[in-house]
Amino acid sequence: MDKKTIIGVVLMSVIFIGYMIFNSRQQAEYQQYMAQVQAEEQALAEAEQATQPVVEELSDSLKQVAAEAAAQREKELFGESLVEARVGEEQVFTMANDYLTVNFSTRGGMMKKAVLADYTKYAPKEERNELVTLFDPESAVFDMEFYVKKGLNNVKVNTSEYFFTSEGVRREAGRQVLQMRLEVGTGAFLVYEYVLYDEKQPSRDYLLDFNVKLENLSPIMAQQSSLGMMWSNRTFQNERSFKNENLYTTLSYRLPGEDDVEDLGMSEDNKSKQVQSEVNWVAFRQQFFSQTFIAHQNFAYADMGFTTEEQGSGFIKHYTSRMGVNYTPQTEEYNFSLYCGPNKYPILQGVVGADGESIAMERLIPLGGWLVGWFNRWVVIPVFDFLSKYIANFGIIILILTVLVKLVIFPLTYKSYLSSAKMRVIKPEMDALNEKYPRQEDAMKKQQEMMNLYKKAGISPMGGCLPMLIQLPLLWALFRLFPVSIELRGKSFLWADDLSSYDSILNLPFTIPFYGDHVSLFCLLMCITMIGFSYINYQQNSAASGQMAGMKFMMVYMMPAMMLFWFNDYASGLCYYYLLSQVFTMILMTGMRRFVDDDKIRFIMEQNSKKHKNKKKSKFQLRYEELMRQQEELARQQAKKKK
Repeated sequence: MDKKTIIGVVLMSVIFIGYMIFNSRQQAEYQQYMAQVQAEEQALAEAEQATQPVVEELSDSLKQVAAEAAAQREKELFGESLVEARVGEEQVFTMANDYLTVNFSTRGGMMKKAVLADYTKYAPKEERNELVTLFDPESAVFDMEFYVKKGLNNVKVNTSEYFFTSEGVRREAGRQVLQMRLEVGTGAFLVYEYVLYDEKQPSRDYLLDFNVKLENLSPIMAQQSSLGMMWSNRTFQNERSFKNENLYTTLSYRLPGEDDVEDLGMSEDNKSKQVQSEVNWVAFRQQFFSQTFIAHQNFAYADMGFTTEEQGSGFIKHYTSRMGVNYTPQTEEYNFSLYCGPNKYPILQGVVGADGESIAMERLIPLGGWLVGWFNRWVVIPVFDFLSKYIANFGIIILILTVLVKLVIFPLTYKSYLSSAKMRVIKPEMDALNEKYPRQEDAMKKQQEMMNLYKKAGISPMGGCLPMLIQLPLLWALFRLFPVSIELRGKSFLWADDLSSYDSILNLPFTIPFYGDHVSLFCLLMCITMIGFSYINYQQNSAASGQMAGMKFMMVYMMPAMMLFWFNDYASGLCYYYLLSQVFTMILMTGMRRFVDDDKIRFIMEQNSKKHKNKKKSKFQLRYEELMRQQEELARQQAKKKK
């Protein structure tokens, strides 16, 4: 090993040893530093732990001071009475008569629940025992809104935020009374008084009087022209078909002095409306039941609306309404009524205003417009009410009603048949006229000859269709009545367990568009008889008037098929009535054809022809013939110009 190598090795060894000595010293200093840091952190943690109770105590004190300051501010703003009324324990009071059970809550002083004793929610017959509840207690809201003076401020009071006090239900002669009080200021109270009547009087059975009293409130009331009222709730699905129940569920209201009512429409959408004029009452109307808020001094305005719930949710609509009543410092009491009951015509008709005047509550039932409503109002409903006193089975009652209707309109049916039969008898003469005037230019002359033929035969051109047109309003009237007739609700007949709903003999595992997921036997039988009736009618009319064969499909098959899809989800009582009506019509037509043959009709026509042979033409006939002559001359001149 040479000298340079030895020196290099020695230097490297010195450097390595020096680095090791330096590194060990640095490591010792670092460990000493970390031990010092840990000691300081531990001391700090111990100090924080030692001071934590003091800090927490200080924080609680600050919170308490803040809460006391807020409470003091709230007392200054609202007054001690209202502040104390914001906390409490809810109490529920119940009033009941033989028809209605109502629960009231001290929170907001509101009606919480209404149950009808005589009506059950739809279910299969053996399970139908749940009583109808008119609205959901969880979503029910009633709030009265007004302003009071507190120093230099006007403070808004919403009664739904406060607990009322009550001594409970007291019984008086023939009625039950519940008073709930809210102390708004010292010696100043808002009082809700509910009155339920025990007497068995249809107009009172489902009616609650609701009186709002302002006791010594005038001195602390702020300047305002009206008091606001918020009323809302959700309605349960009580019927079998969500579609049908929703179709007849809406919000209705009446303007003072009107004989009819208005509504937001029967819709699956969401609807709302603002009425800036006075409103007599507002009703949350379902297919067979209603909750109606009646203001005997009228509401000053009303903002109303509803949203449609999802199918399968168990609810139909969520109603909201905001009304106002006029206020003056002299006002001490407001008188209202709450109707919670069935849409039954005699009961609703008996509900009147404070002075005994009619308030048109019966118009909640959609009986049809002026053209057909009278028939339901003065004929069908009284017949139902009369027969139901002696006959329990509504299938039999509908049968009797069908017979009565057929007897009433029999003269029209006979006249219609006779007119069609006469047309059938003169068909050879009509065919001869068609052969005599084949050209289009002779259409006017052919028409004139046919009119002369009708006159000699004693046939009115409208004789066949006019009687049928007269019957249409009656059919339409029953179409409107049956789906909303509470008399049919829950009444069974044959295989149908509820005549107000569809009957199902087969539930399909799938849904057919526009048809549904079930098979209604009454609807199916109705359509089959409609095919038979249409076929007989087509055969008679086509023989008489020479209808095109292409019309056969439309008249005989297309219409019944459309009715099958349309009526499958409708009330089985309605399909049953139409079934009976067509069966009886076919029986009548068969009987008339047997007893009034073509030879008798031709004899009658010959007698009419002799009777009218020398009879002067009427002014209408003369004008008609002159018009035909002018049109024929015009057609002839136009034909010459074309040549």
